[in-house]
Amino acid sequence: MEPREMAHSIAETLDARKAFDVLIIDISPKSSFADYFVMASAGNERQLEALKDHIEDLLEPQGIFPKSVEGKKESGWILMDYGDVIVNVLTQEMREKYNIEKIWGDCEFVPVNE
Repeated sequence: MEPREMAHSIAETLDARKAFDVLIIDISPKSSFADYFVMASAGNERQLEALKDHIEDLLEPQGIFPKSVEGKKESGWILMDYGDVIVNVLTQEMREKYNIEKIWGDCEFVPVNE
């Protein structure tokens, strides 16, 4: 699966599972470590864990596994590294605190339903 297609599949799954503010950021022109960030907010820690599980359920049957998963639901931020696609699922509080979108503000923000 191509990175752009994977990013869209993940974003659409997160959106369908009631994540908030789902966004894809094309970081490829500015980054050597990945091509896309997929950002999403969860309403609480329980939803944060469920969203992570839904992403794994989407990709594992296709033989796609994360290189690493960092964070726990208690931390308010789970990062899933799929190589060219990095998934950040955060509580709304943590997303506001770290404001990743501002850091990558000069990159292209890709609509989820492109």
